[in-house]
Amino acid sequence: MNANKHFNLKKRATSALLSTMAVTAVIAPPAIVAQADVHFTGTTQLPGELLFTKQVDVVDNASPEALRQTKVIIAPYQVGSMFDFGNLSIKQIEIRDAVTLKGLKLQQAEILLIPSTVNSTIDLSASNATNLTVGNDNVSKIIVADAVKEITIAEGVTSPNPIVVDANGKVRTDITFHSGQPSPLFDLSIMHFNDTHAHLDNAAKRVTAVNEVRAEKPDALLLDAGDVFSGTLYFNEFLGEADVKFMNMMKVDAMTFGNHEFDLGSSPEGHQALKEFIQAANFPFVSSNVDFSKDPLFEGLFSTKIATTPENSHIYNGIVKEINGEKVGIFGLTTAETANISSPGAIEFKDYIEEAKKMVAEFEKMGINKVIALTHIGYDDNPNVDNDIELAKAVEGIDVIVGGHSHSTLAKPIVIDDHEAPTLIVQAGQYAEHLGVLDVTFDGQGVVVSHNGELIKIGEKKENPEAAKVLKEYAEQIEKVKNEPTGATATQTLENPRTGGDVTMPSVRKNETPLGNLITDGMLAKAKTYNSEVVMAFQNGGGIREAIQAGPITVGEVISVLPFGNTLATMDVSGAELKQAFEISVGQYPAENGGFLHVSGAKVQFDSTQPTGKRIVSIAYKNADGQYVDVQDEKTYTVATNAFTAKGGDGYDVFKKAYAEGRVTDLGLSDWENLRDHVASLKTVNPKVEQRIVDVSENVELPGGEVDADDFSGTAEAPKVYNGNVTVAISDLASFEHVTVKGNLSFTGDLSEHTTFTNIVIEGDLDVSELNTERFTFYGIQVSGDVIF
Repeated sequence: MNANKHFNLKKRATSALLSTMAVTAVIAPPAIVAQADVHFTGTTQLPGELLFTKQVDVVDNASPEALRQTKVIIAPYQVGSMFDFGNLSIKQIEIRDAVTLKGLKLQQAEILLIPSTVNSTIDLSASNATNLTVGNDNVSKIIVADAVKEITIAEGVTSPNPIVVDANGKVRTDITFHSGQPSPLFDLSIMHFNDTHAHLDNAAKRVTAVNEVRAEKPDALLLDAGDVFSGTLYFNEFLGEADVKFMNMMKVDAMTFGNHEFDLGSSPEGHQALKEFIQAANFPFVSSNVDFSKDPLFEGLFSTKIATTPENSHIYNGIVKEINGEKVGIFGLTTAETANISSPGAIEFKDYIEEAKKMVAEFEKMGINKVIALTHIGYDDNPNVDNDIELAKAVEGIDVIVGGHSHSTLAKPIVIDDHEAPTLIVQAGQYAEHLGVLDVTFDGQGVVVSHNGELIKIGEKKENPEAAKVLKEYAEQIEKVKNEPTGATATQTLENPRTGGDVTMPSVRKNETPLGNLITDGMLAKAKTYNSEVVMAFQNGGGIREAIQAGPITVGEVISVLPFGNTLATMDVSGAELKQAFEISVGQYPAENGGFLHVSGAKVQFDSTQPTGKRIVSIAYKNADGQYVDVQDEKTYTVATNAFTAKGGDGYDVFKKAYAEGRVTDLGLSDWENLRDHVASLKTVNPKVEQRIVDVSENVELPGGEVDADDFSGTAEAPKVYNGNVTVAISDLASFEHVTVKGNLSFTGDLSEHTTFTNIVIEGDLDVSELNTERFTFYGIQVSGDVIF
């Protein structure tokens, strides 16, 4: 096969424009399909029709007349594809199947918009086109440059005029439509917080930020996505009393429950603090998948109905807010992980997808077509449990998801387009560092047609005087505890990193850290004073909440690091059970896992290229002679951890079984007090990463050469890296995935048009000249060099 007999698709090696590539070549006139950055290197006029589904870039020496008689069809398979036709004259451009096109640039063309995807958005803001025609019912929004003044609705199109905005999302009012009627529009503004975790030092600035938004948008909602409890001395001392006071000052409209709202369930008082928090709130709570009915503390506070006139200090499945004559439905969801990672007691959690579908259906029966899900299930957390992405995909009819739990800093709203109407997902990070603001425009059918979101930095605001006065009263009460010295000094800051959604970054929930080593060293030392047979100690990463700054270490810092009031426990387990536990610890790597175990007195090696449950390579503990000895499956070992983990928290059923069998001894020693005593004994604190937990697969590269197709692919968790040129003979394999080739990649043999490619990175050339087929499709391949046909 030789594509060059029709026209030259081969990319020059001097160009770096083919950074993301998926190639499809159909050599069958009159259409030429090219899913790649395409250079028109010849000067011959190309007649007929060209269909582009990926990226187009025109070299400087292309003839301006090359496409003068050509109809160009753009049907991108990927949102955000860039189409740059340089100085070419084009007869007509037809845009299909687009959600968003960015960067379309052309000199002369009539643009006909006929996307088949319902409620499509067309972005022409980077073009200089002025002749636009809407050719079917599916376009709901057009983003245009200033030059566009007129839009024609083609004959036979029955839908209302699409909303037209500029590149900044501002609705254009100067556009003339030659047919159709404008849609009735409804604007809604939503402010949102999540995962504030009793970080109240910025509370007075938070009040200012909210007041400033309300001054501009007086009808804006303020929603809180949970985890107000646990995290600082403010919570340790006041158990939510201070938090709710500031929430009342900000006039919160609704809150859902985070998992940490249930942290105190195993205390002698149970959820008394949560009950008092709810009773003090001048706003309602929404929670459709949490059943409070079996806990008598919440009798009279909990209702399973949707409230059209919600009362403060009450819990509902959902509520209705009326804003400027329009009704908006709001319902809540809390992660089912709460049963494992907190202490809910008699409170139970139901399936989030089923409950969400019920809520949307109930709102629809009430005639409400604008629905907000206020969630604490995580933006991209474990999809096998729950997360916002899966919620948006599974449940049609949710317009906005205001989320929490994963501490995700989403600078702009995420759009999920799996249904006829899009779903927006927003989240504002953590600790009230930002106030999220989302502006949404709905059409007459309740479909989101325009949106704009931002995160406002709280730290840049001035303090509200009234709130500052209240904050001072609380701050003075904890100042004495906060500043009490431990007698120890940290020579450098002991970080408490999180990935922020980028799994390549380090995290306390997937990597060994100096702070984790310090904590577990203290646990091991304390446990040995009670039982000299203890061989190792481990601490769940999700229980480590703050960093320790360089300089003198205070009691307040120590409490902030370990704020949950856990106690130290010892446990007798077999070597086989230890391996089971550490399989759970590294099972989600490189994704974060709150149950990731930091360890002292032992070294753990695992291989992330292996399937979950089969990753542990070895566990060795330090014996009395200071030598590391491999753990034996049949032997019993005494270990130390916190009581939360020892009772099976974070899904450690292997420990839950040991606890039920009476193999756990709770020493009743506060974890933060243990850490305080440990750093005090050290005086100078300077822990290091010591290779206690090592992924043996990291930085392992495979040699180049001929590679069997069955062995070529890696996994998302453990992609394969080949150092050198690679040749793969394709036969009937269905897919190739997660590979980096540090050299050239050649495919030979027979390629089925159904073969798929995912995350294939080639640092050299891609040679497909020896493929025995007349049609080939490569989606998901990135090429740095040439593509050779």
